[in-house]
Amino acid sequence: MGLFSGVGSGCRASLGLWCDFLDGSSGFSRLQSFEADFADFRFTDFPIHFCYFGRDTYCNYLIINILILTIMEQHLLFANKSYDTSIQVLKENQIIVHHGMGASVTQFFVCKIEHSNDSYVYHLINIETKDFSQTDLPRPLKDKFGIGFYYDDENPQFMDAFEVLLLQGEAEYKAKAKQEAKQREQERKEQLETIGKERLQNLIPADTKAVIVAELQKDDSDSMTDYFGYHTIRTVILGFSTHTKDMFSELRKYALNFTETAHLAEVNEKYEQREKYAGGAGYYLGESIYSGWVVRKSKYYRDRESIINGFALIAGEESNICIKEQRAANLSPTTVTGDFIIVDYSEKALAIFGDTRPIKDQLKALGGRFNPKLTHEGSKQAGWIFSKSKENELKNLLKIK
Repeated sequence: MGLFSGVGSGCRASLGLWCDFLDGSSGFSRLQSFEADFADFRFTDFPIHFCYFGRDTYCNYLIINILILTIMEQHLLFANKSYDTSIQVLKENQIIVHHGMGASVTQFFVCKIEHSNDSYVYHLINIETKDFSQTDLPRPLKDKFGIGFYYDDENPQFMDAFEVLLLQGEAEYKAKAKQEAKQREQERKEQLETIGKERLQNLIPADTKAVIVAELQKDDSDSMTDYFGYHTIRTVILGFSTHTKDMFSELRKYALNFTETAHLAEVNEKYEQREKYAGGAGYYLGESIYSGWVVRKSKYYRDRESIINGFALIAGEESNICIKEQRAANLSPTTVTGDFIIVDYSEKALAIFGDTRPIKDQLKALGGRFNPKLTHEGSKQAGWIFSKSKENELKNLLKIK
């Protein structure tokens, strides 16, 4: 790895680091942005500089593409070495090694070589796992410095051609199986999203501005690298809110809808987290955002469809919806008699006019949207708009005089 630049003041700096990443999505050498802390330690008259890198990084692909296209000679500052990637340094079937974190060493062999934009890209196969990888910056083993791919330029080793054929067949079979599994998972998600959208059309009131959710968090923190992070492994919809205000009383109310979060309904200051600062997790109920169940409000400032699209995948699993009051209402609908008019408002929409105030909650639950200025019989009238897919449900709900 090599340091390109360091800019900052005091003891903090933003750094760009060029490095080979074994498990990256592309496998190419990439520019990584780090926040680093610097410290000076002096022994006799010689200063020694230490810097600590966080793991929460991102790739600047625009800069990387410019570098790949225009800078073929890579200079590694710490190693004080330059490498011209326009020169082929490996051959097919050649064995190279990847030196990783914790002194780990992994063997690969070159299965294919591509040349584009005046640079060579070496496609690799992991000899042990049969996974594909690639690199555009292999370095001589005699120049070993840090994490990366290395080859022996003095005594190169090659895989037997027959063994290469077998391993390549296994790698291709594994890659194909992985791709097919990925495709099946994508199809499963699309099916769940379709089911989820239909469910949410029936559940989300027209005036919803936020969704109350329970989230199960998993701690990803690593004390060895001073990294703190988490990811959500499950989300459960608890209810809907007509405003975007942060209110612990509201969160406690909906926490009762789900067994795993019912304990958070207790009025207890240790559950009330106020992290409204840069990098904070906002308002939520829970002991920690890093681990366990939390209850929070997911706010939306756009239309109702954006909420439906945002939670469709989650709602596709029925177990991820715990809205007790509305679920009970949907299971036992009540027929309402009144002076109502149902008209075809457009090719895809129905409109209901009449004295709908007593049944506004039921109409909201069916996915209706109230509009005070609908056009009916040449004049503006208040009414409700529905998708034509709701026609049968509306006829079941309403008994027209």
